[in-house]
Amino acid sequence: MTLGEAEVGSTVIVTKIEGDGAYKRRIMDMGITKGTELYIRKVAPLGDPVEITVRGYELSVRKEDARCVLVK
Repeated sequence: MTLGEAEVGSTVIVTKIEGDGAYKRRIMDMGITKGTELYIRKVAPLGDPVEITVRGYELSVRKEDARCVLVK
């Protein structure tokens, strides 16, 4: 499942980040790395962006970026 498909209020763990080198690096620079625990705080009414808590801070991720992060 992808980060964009995760239910609001759930906690997920990152299993893989898809994309080319620069794109993957940008996501990893936000603190989203393999094995990181993410809490899905809320999703905007139209589905973009997704607000998550990662490593103790709040982060808004675009729907396009959320599709590249595989979670379990």
